[in-house]
Amino acid sequence: MRARHKPWAEDYLIENKEIVEITATDQKGKWNSLFPEEQPLHLEIGTGKGQFIAGMAKQFPDTNFIGMELVKSIIVSAVDKVKEAECKNVRLVNENAENLLDIFSQGEVDTIYLNFSDPWPKNRHEKRRLTYKSFLEKYRTILKENGQLVLKTDNQGLFEYSLVSFSQFGCKLEEVTLDLHATEDPKNVMTEYEEKFSAKGQPIYRCVVSFS
Repeated sequence: MRARHKPWAEDYLIENKEIVEITATDQKGKWNSLFPEEQPLHLEIGTGKGQFIAGMAKQFPDTNFIGMELVKSIIVSAVDKVKEAECKNVRLVNENAENLLDIFSQGEVDTIYLNFSDPWPKNRHEKRRLTYKSFLEKYRTILKENGQLVLKTDNQGLFEYSLVSFSQFGCKLEEVTLDLHATEDPKNVMTEYEEKFSAKGQPIYRCVVSFS
């Protein structure tokens, strides 16, 4: 995801500490203490401009949400989305998924969302894919036993690769959907990319896997 550089982004994140956790590693093992209530903890990796995480927080007030985004110039838009939603059950972190084990304790997260992640289509970039085995190992560590990962993408190649990667890693496939919007799932919250691609008639792929 490309975004125009915003030199004021870092200051903006600091100004909104009630939404953005600046020192995410300090919260390892105690994320639920940041929220009004201790509830299941869901994590979106690559939260982008925040439409999904804000929509989920509003639709599911009985769950606490964390949105992780690496690019400062993008996560500032997510801050605005969360403000508009006026939800107290969502926090944002400006972090890299490579650092998950420094940010979350073993078994701290209930569900992980990967929405329209970069497919990194070239073979030499395989290790950067968020469904590569090294990332799956991190997910298994921070997820509760039988915790779930939900993947949505418009990229058929990434989807097929991910299904194989999940299977080889020993994940249990709970759901595989080849055209999400044909199912008319009332609980589905669309991302900005999802709205764009589905409007063009592109199928949206979704799968749900569990980690034992």
